[in-house]
Amino acid sequence: MSATIDEVRPGQVPSAQSGPTVAIAFGGGGARGYAHIHIIEVLEEMGIRPVAISGASIGAIMGAGMASGMSGRDIRDYTLKLAGNRTEVMGKFWQTRPARLSELVDGGFRFGQFNVERIVRTFLPPEIAEDFDALEIPLSIVATDYYGHRQTFFESGDLYSAIAASAAIPAIFKPVRRDGRIYVDGGLFNPVPYDHLMGKADIVIGIDVVGAPQGDPSKPPTTIDSLYGVSQLMMQSILQLKLMVGPPDVFIRPPVSRFRVLDFLKAQQILDATATVRDEFRQKLEAAIAAWEMDPAGVRHG
Repeated sequence: MSATIDEVRPGQVPSAQSGPTVAIAFGGGGARGYAHIHIIEVLEEMGIRPVAISGASIGAIMGAGMASGMSGRDIRDYTLKLAGNRTEVMGKFWQTRPARLSELVDGGFRFGQFNVERIVRTFLPPEIAEDFDALEIPLSIVATDYYGHRQTFFESGDLYSAIAASAAIPAIFKPVRRDGRIYVDGGLFNPVPYDHLMGKADIVIGIDVVGAPQGDPSKPPTTIDSLYGVSQLMMQSILQLKLMVGPPDVFIRPPVSRFRVLDFLKAQQILDATATVRDEFRQKLEAAIAAWEMDPAGVRHG
């Protein structure tokens, strides 16, 4: 039996496989990105270890966990433990407050004041590597170069600052300075960076957790919902164009639209609501593997 569908013990990450190579891109979407955990777990159940991972925003965090050697169960357990303890979350959040009064009052209080680099270092599990060189699987993280008007992929150096740059959601977090440049949320420019993986594996997977605005059409959205809803629509338009130009071999959209970008304390609800994606993903990936086995030379990524 091919290692792509070998049975793997719960929590075990396979170290090798036969059959086609696989690369995966985890998209951005805030708390909706908890749905990525299902994808990681299914890959493990099928005995598939990606040869390359790419991520945007929350997808960069999930990708970093997987690339650091964390199993899907590891990530799930850490997420549920943290999200299920509001007191611990608030305690950790308090640790991210400005270290000096001047940081708090500089320019007055405003949206986007929170330092995402502090938050990343405070909330992420200790198993995540400090540097790209320490990762078990090659990882690329996309961020938006604000003044350069372009996307940038980080693949070396400090991992945490790259994650922070990719996750710097405007109106919530301060932009991140790295290598003399200013960066904001990578999902704004490339919501699901599967295109960066083309040619790096036989099968390329893209996971979209951006979602779309939902609500009562008879009622206008609140100001904050409108802000994030417009961002969703913008990112979906980018994805639509990307899919027309060159889709990945497998593209999955978990049902995440009912949740908001900051619903981080609703981890269990998000996982429960998106569990149906497991069967969809397995079926589409098995079909892609079968297609590759019929034509291993391929034409798309060869």
